[in-house]
Amino acid sequence: MRSVLSLFLVGLLSHACSSHALTFPIHVRSRADVPSAAGRLSARAANGHTLLPVLNTQNSEYIANITLGGREIPVLLDTGSSDLWVTGSIPQTTDLGMPESLSYAVGAAKGDINSATLQFGNYTVQDQAYLLVKNISSFSINIEAEGFQGLIGLGPNTGSVLRDKMDDPKGDSVLARIFQQNTTSSNYMSVLLSREGDPNSVSSGYMTISEIVPGFDAISSMPKLSVSKDHKLTDLDQHWQTYTDVDGLIGPDGNPIKYDSIVPSAPDGQLAVVFDSGFTLPQVPRAVSDAIYGRVQGAEWNTQYGAWTIPCSQMLNISFKFGGQTYPIHPLDVSSSDFNIVNSNGETVCLGTFQPISTSAFSLLGEYDMILGMAFMRNVYTLFDYGNFVEDTSVDLGDPFIQLLSTTNATAAHEAFVQVRLSGTDSTGDASQALLPASQEQHSPESEEEKKQEYEEKVLSRWPEIFVGCLAFVLIVTGIIVWRCCFVRRRKNRAAAAAKGLLPTNNMGSPSSYKQLAGSSTATLVSMQNMEGKHV
Repeated sequence: MRSVLSLFLVGLLSHACSSHALTFPIHVRSRADVPSAAGRLSARAANGHTLLPVLNTQNSEYIANITLGGREIPVLLDTGSSDLWVTGSIPQTTDLGMPESLSYAVGAAKGDINSATLQFGNYTVQDQAYLLVKNISSFSINIEAEGFQGLIGLGPNTGSVLRDKMDDPKGDSVLARIFQQNTTSSNYMSVLLSREGDPNSVSSGYMTISEIVPGFDAISSMPKLSVSKDHKLTDLDQHWQTYTDVDGLIGPDGNPIKYDSIVPSAPDGQLAVVFDSGFTLPQVPRAVSDAIYGRVQGAEWNTQYGAWTIPCSQMLNISFKFGGQTYPIHPLDVSSSDFNIVNSNGETVCLGTFQPISTSAFSLLGEYDMILGMAFMRNVYTLFDYGNFVEDTSVDLGDPFIQLLSTTNATAAHEAFVQVRLSGTDSTGDASQALLPASQEQHSPESEEEKKQEYEEKVLSRWPEIFVGCLAFVLIVTGIIVWRCCFVRRRKNRAAAAAKGLLPTNNMGSPSSYKQLAGSSTATLVSMQNMEGKHV
């Protein structure tokens, strides 16, 4: 599981019933500005591969087509949730009579659970469960005007709310159903996202199932990043999450950004991250966002957007490290010119895309540190292997993993930034572009509500340690009380026995303490030694 300039786009990390959804401001566009996905997106065959084209709408939404119950529907691709929902009428569907609600930042997808035949690429799934949403007024945006009429969750199967509700195999996620039916195929999917406004970007994004996009075969040799699994009690919150390397986030000054993970199980020096194609803006700890933008000349904190703004001419280079590999982020993704924001001087500025994680999305159970959304994922070709997230199969599928192949060349990215933001004149070396000294770094304000929720996170994320500590405290106190009671009772019993003349008393009338001077074996030895000194 995520009107006018205050319009908000869903942060689709959250699966339903989760509170982790975020809201992000996006550029307003009219229906005429949005290309129609229906009829334009169809599976393409290339050198024996079937590619699912992915439509990019202003770097804010990535959409593909499915066919459900005989109707073609454009849906958002969301690696941060695990359920399918659509709106409108479905010609051939069965209402299962189970009302359900899936909560997102822009509202709740409410309706009845249905089942229908689903086609996704070359795959067909019979009786796929989905949520049919007939009333979309609960959403704060017009989703049809945005170019989509539903959402397909591509996250781990345990995150499916419909599956949890139905307790039936047809409630499994779409990808899980596909992999269960095709046990001879590899159970992975891959995502390649395009970047609007970049002359060097791929012309179209693609998604594949059990195949690799032609030309990107090198992803097979990339490190396999283990997916960190949530506890059974919280596996509804399972996402595609892993750990960075030690010092795995390099700031614009070329140095690692220091930050301590809030995840109790995180290895020292590493951060837990979630890869989520449903989030427009990556969500990072406030200190990390400050380290990226706080030293830029002219940087300002924008309260309306809850993010930094910087001059659009400022080029910032940051990178992440996973599995010993470095993944640079395109400077066009580190700040965005799509928001039409002005600063305090009335100048048009760009939005810092690595936004401080808001209180509504804070990981209260301490499961992750940051959510790497679209602005990160445009820089990598990503492969998600579901492994044993796919259940009800007789095949050992192994542990799930993630592979990342960098798609950003730092030199080409620099040239593209100069062309797009600087009109072809490279001024990135000017004094106005130099970062301020670290001592002059600005810090964004933290609200009282955020401080409160941060405290709650620290408590909730460490509940096992707190429980063990409380249990140990109770046992110790109980032991002291029991010992004390036994001690007092023993003294009373001895006093009563002394009163009856059963114990010797000292000269003050109190029972004298008894101390054995030697054991029976010692007494016998002493007697034998005395006898040896006498002759009969």
